[in-house]
Amino acid sequence: MADENQTVNDLSQLGEALQGAGGADVVAAAAETSAPAEPQIDAQGRAYATGKRKNAIARVWIKPGSGRMTVNGKEVAAYFGRPVLQMMVRQPFERAERSDQYDVMATVTGGGLSGQAGAVRHGISKALVNFEPTLRPTLKSGGFLTRDSRVVERKKYGRAKARRSFQFSKR
Repeated sequence: MADENQTVNDLSQLGEALQGAGGADVVAAAAETSAPAEPQIDAQGRAYATGKRKNAIARVWIKPGSGRMTVNGKEVAAYFGRPVLQMMVRQPFERAERSDQYDVMATVTGGGLSGQAGAVRHGISKALVNFEPTLRPTLKSGGFLTRDSRVVERKKYGRAKARRSFQFSKR
C-alpha cells in the first residue's frame, strides 16, 4: 500500500513539474503532431489511394481537372449502369463540395458491381485526403474513410448455405 501512495505522489509531482517551465514545450510538441499532413502527390500531379469493399479492390488516382471519371477504361455511366452505384461513386466529391474539380482514373478487380462501387468510393475518399488533407474531418464524419469490413459468410458443411439448413422431414 505504501508503494502505491509513493507512486501517486510521484505522479502529482510530475504533473506540477510539467505545469512549470517545461509544460509549454510539451503542449507545443502535441500541437505540432496534430497539424494537418502534407499532400501526397506524385510527379504527374496525382494523388493515389487504394479502396476496398467486400472482395473488390480499387486503385484510384485523382488529379485536378473537369470531373471526368473512368473505371477500367470506361466512363462511370457505362461501367456502373445503375444510377444508385453512380451516385455512390460521386458521394465523396459532393460531401467535400468538390464536384467537377477532379479527374478520376480507377482500376477495379474482384467482387461484383456493388462491391466495386464501394471500393471506388473508398479509394476516391482516401485519394482526396491525400490531395487535400484539410478535407479529412469532412470525409471522416461522413464515414467515407472507414473500410466497410463486412464480407460474405462462408458456407458450412452440413448446411445448404452459411446458416440455412436443409429442409427437415420428420418421416
